[in-house]
Amino acid sequence: MIRYMGTRKNAEGVTVYVFVVNGMQKEVRENALKQHPGCYDALPASTKAQIASNRNWLSKL
Repeated sequence: MIRYMGTRKNAEGVTVYVFVVNGMQKEVRENALKQHPGCYDALPASTKAQIASNRNWLSKL
C-alpha cells in the first residue's frame, strides 16, 4: 500500500515527496520517482502537473 503524504524540504534544501509505503515513511526526490514502483502513480493530478512543468522548464535550459 502506497499513500502520498505531501512534500517538504530535506536538510539539504531539496524538495522531496513523502510517502507511506507498507507502514514505513519514505522520502523520494523528484528525479527518483520512476525508480520507486507505484510512487508516481500515487501522486495527485496537481502534483503530477507540477512535475511536468518542472521537467518542461528544465528541458528549455
